[in-house]
Amino acid sequence: MLSFKNRNLKVYLFFFLFFIGVVILFFNENGVLKYSKLQKEVNSLNEQVNYLEAKNKSLSSEIDSLQRKEPAIIEKIAREKYGMKRKGEETIEIIEK
Repeated sequence: MLSFKNRNLKVYLFFFLFFIGVVILFFNENGVLKYSKLQKEVNSLNEQVNYLEAKNKSLSSEIDSLQRKEPAIIEKIAREKYGMKRKGEETIEIIEK
């Protein structure tokens, strides 16, 4: 039969090994914390990819419109990017403070 001291030693040893295992599980180079950090990074990169794909699609449709020489698109770009105006039009600049 095990003595009281021997049983306590086994319990302490069990908890010590359990604690060491948990520390290794969380803080080693392939641990849970690193996995969580990498998962957040993957999610962030996926969001960036989705944003860039949508922007790419928008730019492609703008290129297609310009190649088809749609007058409304050409006029919009001429006004917004190059500050062009029609004869007789006046431009109004709004300066925000």
